[in-house]
Amino acid sequence: MGWTEVPVDTGPAVGAVLLIGIPGSGKSTVASALAARFAASAHIEVDALQELIVSGGRWPSPDGDEEADRQIFLRARNACLLAGSFAAAGFLPVIDDVVVRRAHLDFYRATLTGVPLHCVVLAPGAAKAMERNLARDKTLTTDWSPLDDALRSELADEKIWIDNADLTVDETVDAVLSATGLTPLQVRSLRRSEAR
Repeated sequence: MGWTEVPVDTGPAVGAVLLIGIPGSGKSTVASALAARFAASAHIEVDALQELIVSGGRWPSPDGDEEADRQIFLRARNACLLAGSFAAAGFLPVIDDVVVRRAHLDFYRATLTGVPLHCVVLAPGAAKAMERNLARDKTLTTDWSPLDDALRSELADEKIWIDNADLTVDETVDAVLSATGLTPLQVRSLRRSEAR
């Protein structure tokens, strides 16, 4: 088979997962562990997409920064492009991002439309998130705990909320799987049916 005959897309994945919450809520750790449960998956860490910007990048600021706000949507768009590409190739994409505003979440829903999007809010509370932030190797210098109030106010109607303050990573992943109805066997089953 020549290079031009190699099929990249093999049929859509069973869905995509968007793990959201404030810094310190466990999004990246849980996303990586969740993706590891599936035979074909990809973890899309939105902070890593921001780090791809070599010049002109602006991180969010509690003081408000119009350019940083624009880049929040740019990296969300790029996360959706990656997720759509992985999903079309049969990989379950697991995105993690700090999303606390309705407009930001609506943007994800409007942009990633090729597969069912399962949004999961990780909500250990501001105090637990701050405790985790202080225990990290990379210490955050900004107090992001006020975002917890915005999250609970703007996204209170979201269906899947998981209080993972006292859960292990594995217990949190189990809770995500239970709440979304996704099972690691779904991706494996999709792969087997394609081979027929």
